Formats: sequence, structure tokens, C-alpha cells
Amino acid sequence: MATVRYMLRARPSIRTQLLPSTTASGNPVPVSIATGRLNLCMQRTTLRGMHSCSRATLPGLTDGLRDSFSPPHRWASGGKFNVPPSAQYVARMAGIGTMMKLPYQETAEGLDAAFIGVPLDTGTSNRPGARFGPRHIRAESIMVRRYNNATRSAPFDSIMVADIGDVNVNLYNLPDSCRRIKEAYQKIMAAGCIPLTLGGDHTITYPILQAVAEKHGPVGLVHVDAHDDTGDTALGEKIYHGTPFRRCVDDGLLDCKRVVQIGLRGSNYSSDPYKFGREQGFRVVYAHDCWLKSLVPLMEEVRLQMGEKPVYISFDIDGLDPTFAPGTGTPEIAGLTTPQALEIIRGCQGLNIVGCDLVEVAPMYDLSGNTALTAANLLFEMLCVLPKVKDY
Repeated sequence: MATVRYMLRARPSIRTQLLPSTTASGNPVPVSIATGRLNLCMQRTTLRGMHSCSRATLPGLTDGLRDSFSPPHRWASGGKFNVPPSAQYVARMAGIGTMMKLPYQETAEGLDAAFIGVPLDTGTSNRPGARFGPRHIRAESIMVRRYNNATRSAPFDSIMVADIGDVNVNLYNLPDSCRRIKEAYQKIMAAGCIPLTLGGDHTITYPILQAVAEKHGPVGLVHVDAHDDTGDTALGEKIYHGTPFRRCVDDGLLDCKRVVQIGLRGSNYSSDPYKFGREQGFRVVYAHDCWLKSLVPLMEEVRLQMGEKPVYISFDIDGLDPTFAPGTGTPEIAGLTTPQALEIIRGCQGLNIVGCDLVEVAPMYDLSGNTALTAANLLFEMLCVLPKVKDY
């Protein structure tokens, strides 16, 4: 009887993973578990050298698939880049719940880009719950696949990507959380890795940009949001999710002539709520100026504005209309559409992007899970426009 053998191999700073060997015919068996245990009729013995099981008992694989499938790149850890597993061979609900079921890695060493969660909502001013955003975005990301067929981007054929877990925030002390976030991102920057952040409320962008600007200097900003987040204080506090970009200006983290804020709307406490941003040189694009139109022309102008210098993308999910993304803490009616969100992110292709975040997903206000699903897809779109990503 033909057998399939699985070998144990370790890579530096990546948790041990199981690699597919070959069938008797010499073709690799498709196995795409990110991390953790492999449950393909393996003998329950200590993982030392090799395990074997009957080829005839591999679940979910026909003879034709067993013998003919030959993946172009790595499925577990045997190729050049990490690749999300295919639901054709591994059930979506199986395995460890990383972003897109990618391998988990404890540090950013050796990575071109990394998904990282910041489960913090201590800075929220209305409905809490964004601390659960990273976990739910990861859960919904099982529906996101390897290739972007609309843009023909192939990130997993181009760069090394993994999920590096969450920042260990302090839920009881917002300034201490900001310190922890900054220190975590300093390490990511030092590794030469581009962070793709799963928030978390918008407070987190301030300490992230502190770390980013330490390496790259003042950065341009593509900011999608219902709110400008340039307030000075609230209830006597200078740090919360309504002030990150005021603090960034105070600290010299932004190249203010290269800042665009898209989707701003809603009632306000001031008759001129966006005065501060305009005075700094921000370009302000109101939501009502985006209604019923494509944003492709706008993004052509934004690319000219940003030039070749470093750019950071910060996307608050409440930039979308609550029809599309109700699971958020400070929803505002009459916002952007999901197709417009795609136009904005895809319009950033060609920019020198040095970091991205997707914030303010509060899953309990959307029992359908669609807000988190939208967030997962938008993060994938951000991955697809990173500088080293190639088309297929």
C-alpha cells in the first residue's frame, strides 16, 4: 500500500510546521495547515522523525487530486513564500485562527509584511467593543483567498507574509497601552517589515505612527473616516480616538501637505469642524462630495499629491455607510460605499506605502459578521497594493 510521509522541519523564529512529502507517484500532497496539529489520520505518536498513513484514507482528496495536484508555491512551509490554505483541501473552520490562516510567527523577522492585532478600545467615546475587532476580522478572513482577480495582484507569490499576533495592551491604562504599541511597532520597523494592523479603536494610530515616523520621517497619510480625529481634548484628556491626528501633527509625524481625509461627514459641535486640518494643509474630501460617483479620478489626484515619499493608510470602518458596516462604535449615516472603499485602496497602488491599519470594527453591533468580513477584505486589498507585490 502506498504511503504518505510527513516530516517535521523548523524555520528560524517560525513555529514548527508540518511539511508534505510525496505520494508513491512522486507528486506532492496538498497540505495547507498554517500552524498547529495536522489531523490527517496521523498516528498519535511523538513528532520526531516521520509519520505515515494510508494514501487511501486521506480525507477529502480524490485519487485524481492526490496524484495530479502540484502547487506552484508553498502550502505549509516548503516553498519560498507563505500561502493561505485552500478550502479545496483543508476545511475553512479547521486550523489555527490566524489572519487568512497564514502561519503565525512571534516576531516580524524575515517578513516583508505582517498582520498584527491591537485589541484596544479604551479610547472610544461612544459604543465600546473594538477590542474584539482583531479576533473577528481574523475569523471572517477565512473567506479571503490567495489571488486578487480584479487587480491581478499576487501578494503571496511576491512577498513573505505572516500573522504575528497581537500587541499585549493594557486595557486599564491608555497611556501605557500607547507605550506598548509604540515599542511593538518599533521592533516591526527595525525588522524592515510593513505592518497591516487590525484594530482596535483609532487611538492606536498615534503610537503606530510614532514608530513609523522614527524610521521614515514625517509620512503622507491617506485617511478614510467619517471623522477627522483632529480634536484636541475630551473630558480633559488629550489621547483618545478623536485626537490621534492632532497629536501626530503636534509631534511632527505627518507631512501635512500630503494628508488627505476622505469620507468626512456628520453633525458637529463646531460650525467649522475641519478648520484645524485645513490650516495644516490637509486635503478634506466630504462624503457628500463622493455620493453617486466613482472615486478613481480623486485617487489619481491623491497619487500626485503623495508622490514617491512614504505613505501610511489609515482606514476607519465607519468611513463606510452603516448600511455596509454597522459594526462600529460611532456610525454616521450617508457614508461611502464598499465599491468606493475598494477604489480608494486600489488607487493607492504605486505609492510608497510603509504601513496600514483598519480600525473601529466593533463586532457585537453586527451579528451578521459582515463588518468584520468587509474589514478582512479591505486589509487584503491593502496587502495587494504594497510596493513589492507583483501582478500575475
